[in-house]
Amino acid sequence: MKIMKVKGNHVILSLVCLVLGFIMAFSYHLTQLETQQAKPDMTDSQYKETLSLRNELIAQEETNRKLQKELNQKQAKVQKNEKELAKEAADFNSLAKDAEKYRMFLGKVKVKGKGVKITLADGAYDPNQDNVNNYLVHEHHVFKVVNELYISGASAVSINGQRLTSRSYIVCNGPVITVDGVPHPAPFVISAIGDPDVLASSINLSGGVKDQLVNDNIVFALEKVNEIVMNPVLGN
Repeated sequence: MKIMKVKGNHVILSLVCLVLGFIMAFSYHLTQLETQQAKPDMTDSQYKETLSLRNELIAQEETNRKLQKELNQKQAKVQKNEKELAKEAADFNSLAKDAEKYRMFLGKVKVKGKGVKITLADGAYDPNQDNVNNYLVHEHHVFKVVNELYISGASAVSINGQRLTSRSYIVCNGPVITVDGVPHPAPFVISAIGDPDVLASSINLSGGVKDQLVNDNIVFALEKVNEIVMNPVLGN
């Protein structure tokens, strides 16, 4: 009885292995069929065409890389040129501003802006004094005011509406003063374009120009003005 039981187990095990092998063989065959249906075999001409297209694609990608590298180099050059042009534009703008400033100082252009107006008038005559010149405004009085205004940052100055330049001259001629050959009687209105507060503070300093003029019996008046207009100097 014992020998018969062992032989029965062998038969069962053999059947199981047989069925399992059949299932595996059938599954492998089915997979092969599905693969062949999904990816049919290519002919020689199809293979050659596919290989040619792949080589063309590789070559095109290489060309694209070269073109991209060249593009990057040209873009870098363009950026460098743009920076140089921007610097040149900034330099040109600075030169244009300087030129406009010099034209203004030379009196070649019309200017306007805030500033101050200072009036110098002859003092009241005292008959007890022998010398009447002690009560008159002279060129050195005007010079003091004009120089102080320029030192304080005035960009343009005029006397009785006549614009001054770097080559202007002022000469006293009796009761009048001559500015660049043009006579002007008193009172003398000296206008200056610049920061009104700075200009006024400079003129009104204790012991400064104003005090010196008042001590010389000159009638002095100063006012801040929101807009002063000065025309360009005519001729040379």
